Amino acid sequence: MPSLDDLNRAARKDFVAALGAVFAHAPRVAEAAAARRPFATVEGLLAALREALEAAPDAERRALLTNQPECAGLDRLSEAEHARFAALTAAYTDRFGFPFILCVQRHGRAALLRACAARLASDPETERATAQDEVLRIAAIRLCALVEGAGMPRTTGRISTHVLDTVTGRPAPGVEVELHEWVSDTETVLIARAETNADGRTDAPLVGGRPVPIAPYDLRFRIGDHFRATHPGLPEPPFLDIVSLRFGVADPEGHYHVPLVASPWSYQTYRGS
Repeated sequence: MPSLDDLNRAARKDFVAALGAVFAHAPRVAEAAAARRPFATVEGLLAALREALEAAPDAERRALLTNQPECAGLDRLSEAEHARFAALTAAYTDRFGFPFILCVQRHGRAALLRACAARLASDPETERATAQDEVLRIAAIRLCALVEGAGMPRTTGRISTHVLDTVTGRPAPGVEVELHEWVSDTETVLIARAETNADGRTDAPLVGGRPVPIAPYDLRFRIGDHFRATHPGLPEPPFLDIVSLRFGVADPEGHYHVPLVASPWSYQTYRGS
């Protein structure tokens, strides 16, 4: 992976070749940005690429949208969802003359379908601007995968947690935790499974190093097992066994810290840091 310093020193053709995958079929965007070197940060490089795209002739920007590939990563959709998405995107292409463009890494299953349906009802001018914004979101993620250096753009988020036992006033180790994406009243999808360590935290974020898809989530704690082991003599079955916290993510690049503060008889949560 080239560094930002490498790109600042590279020959123009090598600079363009290194960034050729950031904007598909639009090498002139990288060519225009090359003239503005050197860049102090990767964020500065991204800003130059963005400004070059926005300054390009209208026909060139429309061609960029028209040449975008179909949305990838849709194998997580159910058969019925895939059929609905295919129908929506076909109608979208007929209406606007370019494929539906979305940074799918930032959307859960329900949010993906909701976004496509909402944008199908948009007007052409607004939709062109929205599609170009999505191209820029995709480009930011690609750039971060291609270049390393100071001032990286913010393209990733996190979901993390910790568990506090309020009876002892100490972190609760050994609590099994599961994170599910809530798809519907009858379906959830397991995203991560972990166990709290001696600090009551998981060793790594439940989601990290990527955008957190826009979605409702269900965070489940097997707190009953912890209280059985640490507070003998409690009734069986326990009053609290599996605690489920439903919360929503609207900012894919945000940090959602969702702790559980619990005794054998009560619990609370909040959005922490």
